[in-house]
Amino acid sequence: MHSTSLYLALDQGGSTSRALVFDRAGRVVAKSSVEVATARPAPDRVEQDAEDLVRSLRRAVREVVKQLGRRIDHLAAAGLATQRSSVVAWDKTSGGALAPVLSWQDRRAASRLDGLDEHADEVRKLTGLRLSPHYGATKLAWLLDAVPAVRAAHLDGRLAFGPLASFLASRLLDERPFVVDAANASRTLLLDVASATWSPKLLDLFAVPGTALPRVAPTVDEFGTLDVGPRKIPLRVLTGDQSAAFFASGAPRADVASITFGTGAFVLRATAGAVPDVPGLLTTLVHREKDVSTFALEGTVNGAGSALAWIASELELPELDVESWLEEVREPPLFLNGVGGLGAPWWRADFASRFVGAGDAGAKVVAVLESVVFLVVEILGAMEASQGKPRVLRVGGGLAQLDGLCARLAALSGLPVERHSETETTALGLARLLGAEPEAPMVETFVAEDSPALRARYALWRAEMSAAVRAES
Repeated sequence: MHSTSLYLALDQGGSTSRALVFDRAGRVVAKSSVEVATARPAPDRVEQDAEDLVRSLRRAVREVVKQLGRRIDHLAAAGLATQRSSVVAWDKTSGGALAPVLSWQDRRAASRLDGLDEHADEVRKLTGLRLSPHYGATKLAWLLDAVPAVRAAHLDGRLAFGPLASFLASRLLDERPFVVDAANASRTLLLDVASATWSPKLLDLFAVPGTALPRVAPTVDEFGTLDVGPRKIPLRVLTGDQSAAFFASGAPRADVASITFGTGAFVLRATAGAVPDVPGLLTTLVHREKDVSTFALEGTVNGAGSALAWIASELELPELDVESWLEEVREPPLFLNGVGGLGAPWWRADFASRFVGAGDAGAKVVAVLESVVFLVVEILGAMEASQGKPRVLRVGGGLAQLDGLCARLAALSGLPVERHSETETTALGLARLLGAEPEAPMVETFVAEDSPALRARYALWRAEMSAAVRAES
């Protein structure tokens, strides 16, 4: 690539679609963000308008193209990262969506896992995942059974469905490819991650027709041509949002844990050698190139930014003075966080969230944010059993901009927490995968400072959480 090359990173997230342009040195030269709506028609249902997501990305691209001006000629390639585990069905002939996007947070098809416990070990061996309604398989089967337009398209041989990434690629690229990358495919519970191919056993188990699923491709490939207005550029990277963020600081290291605080919170850690099977955690396919896959240990917190939005709605708070509350509130209650379902290391899809203790609005908001930190620390502890303690924690995402959250994470983990100066870590990871070579990043480090009161709250929270999980088992 030429030294003046620019890279377009598209990040389709739960609340926004972003377009960022990076130069060769990893500096942002243009940036646009378009909000997208999320519908929650029932407590276990989370949907987005598939066509709205397409429009939002196109609008974001138009805005960065305007900002670039004549520099548009230096755009060399693009990459797209999407929400993992979100799925959509569309018509192969027209390209139009046949139903809303079912978000990774959606749990409407949880009952389809009833009676499958005897297959849990085999599913984990093949996919690296756990039986959970957050992944795509049960949602795809639900779409086929419950949505007449999807069923009719299948009978007519017109059905295409799968990860959100496959739909967006088909709609954004001139060639309308029917393809998905291995990282997004791996979040369906249908992919044999060893071979990066759809598993006949799993397709049969979940009653999902393989003929309607896209071709599985490497992370870096020639996916097609993206029209950016004045010119057209190749899309060369397709992956999941957390998979891209994992590369934001360069090649993953075994002594670093990467944490993204977005709608959910995701903890990923590279391993030296084979990825172990750790109780309560996932083995995640994060990258595939030249028939070689890169894996990581992962733990997920389903309710992070979404939990903050939930408490704001519950308390009817038009504005949140979060940073001030984190600094001022001294004795918040405890919050047992099951927003979106309880993830690692317990995995309870229908866990009932609750407060233990009382407090005003600010104290409850702090309790929700501390619960996210507590859950992350639990995941880090589960990883240490086989990997030892990491040297440093690297954080990114929207909630990572809260100093009080980062300080609490450092205090409880006993580790330095590094926050990258570029907050858009998913986009930065895409730029790296496209060929950008960022200089040494500017980071802000939060050192571990002892906080007896915080440690006491964490100990009480652990006891309450353990008791609640036992009671709901």
